[in-house]
Amino acid sequence: MSSSEAAAAVAARASYRLGILLVTASAVAWSTTGFFTRLIPLDTGTLLFWRGLFGGLGILIFIVLQQRRNTVRSFRAMGRPAWSFAIVSALGMLCFISSLRMTTVAHVAIIYATVPFIAAGLAWLVMRERPTARAAVASLAALLGVGIMVGLGGDGSWLGDLLALGMTMAMAVMMVISRRFQGIAVMQAACLSTFLSAAIAMPFAANLAVSVHDLVNLAMFGIVNSSLGLVLFTLGARMLPAVETGLIGSLDAPLAPIWVWLVFAETPTAVTLIGGLIVFTAVAAHILAGSHRGPIETA
Repeated sequence: MSSSEAAAAVAARASYRLGILLVTASAVAWSTTGFFTRLIPLDTGTLLFWRGLFGGLGILIFIVLQQRRNTVRSFRAMGRPAWSFAIVSALGMLCFISSLRMTTVAHVAIIYATVPFIAAGLAWLVMRERPTARAAVASLAALLGVGIMVGLGGDGSWLGDLLALGMTMAMAVMMVISRRFQGIAVMQAACLSTFLSAAIAMPFAANLAVSVHDLVNLAMFGIVNSSLGLVLFTLGARMLPAVETGLIGSLDAPLAPIWVWLVFAETPTAVTLIGGLIVFTAVAAHILAGSHRGPIETA
């Protein structure tokens, strides 16, 4: 191996590890959804409207500080990939809102846990990027863990399940867009996406007039859960194969009950703990096994 090849390999490993860190951090940020929805006693539509609005404002402030006078120009310069990312993300949010109203949370969680496999299929079709056997096995184990956590019971509806699948496919498409187009205007796409999601959620809101106390909590919800979560995810997804982005993102499921337990003293059930441990083990084993080399395989 020449010196230039060795340097490229080192850079690829560093990028891979940074991608793992960013996507893991995004999963932590997104896992706070249950905590904030429990903390703020408002309907889903109102929550998602304010979450999207404050999330978009948080990202916009960062863009203004970074771009200053070029802020408007940076949005105008967004290409098709960035616009596609924003629109797909907003449509995914619409599917998510509707699916939760039409089917059970358990069904939505199980369907979303298939995202590594859908993302892997799309990545192969678009970029001929093949997942490693290690990533596929870890994804299957994570899917099993989520299944144990939420159970397969509960009456759902075929339309609600179909919308949950639409949300899952939207996430997979976002992963592939981020991976395929490395030069995408990340911040601008994420900002536009959150504002679009707020607009989509507005018709579902029961009452947008909220108290000052709730408004402060909603601002935290938007900044932590939406701004940080989406930006970290978008940045990290550029550095990892799509299947691995989906796999690490599955940490959202076992992390969510931890915040509720810490703040509201709701002890998770034994089944939840077992399923969560399986997910943690699958993701950790995959990361530890692959941290010394880049996992990308292309045909």
